Amino acid sequence: MKSLIIYDSLYGNTEVIAQVVKHTLEAQGAVVIGRAGSVGLDQLSGVQLLVVGSPTQQFRPTIGMRAFLDSIPKGSLTGVKVAAFDTRLTQAEIDKNRILAFFVSLYGYAAGRIARQLKRKGGELVGSVEGFYVEGMKGPLVPGEVERSVAWARSLFA
Repeated sequence: MKSLIIYDSLYGNTEVIAQVVKHTLEAQGAVVIGRAGSVGLDQLSGVQLLVVGSPTQQFRPTIGMRAFLDSIPKGSLTGVKVAAFDTRLTQAEIDKNRILAFFVSLYGYAAGRIARQLKRKGGELVGSVEGFYVEGMKGPLVPGEVERSVAWARSLFA
């Protein structure tokens, strides 16, 4: 199986998850990984699984990831399995600020928006849309999230 992982990362946390997913998926075949903005649409050719991840910024993916997703032509992911993840604050951190909690309840996180975009482009969603937790705005990842990302990556080909 040929897989492509595209991520964006501001403080390195999303990149850590993307690298763990890459190493886990390598058990199933060739895996290419790249940062949004450095991956060309030509790299989608022949991909059987596309995994996309971004930090949640203002309840959505980063600007770079949004630009990449917008550049994918409609229908070009037909027949491609797709998966989406993000990095985000813990619920306990969100709950400290009632206004933030309210807006999160309205708008959600980056992974849901990524998944919807990928499906609109023709992709077939596999696995759960997943969020991995960071401590504070810059991280690091909450203990146990790396291990959880291994299990999530395995679920994509289960």
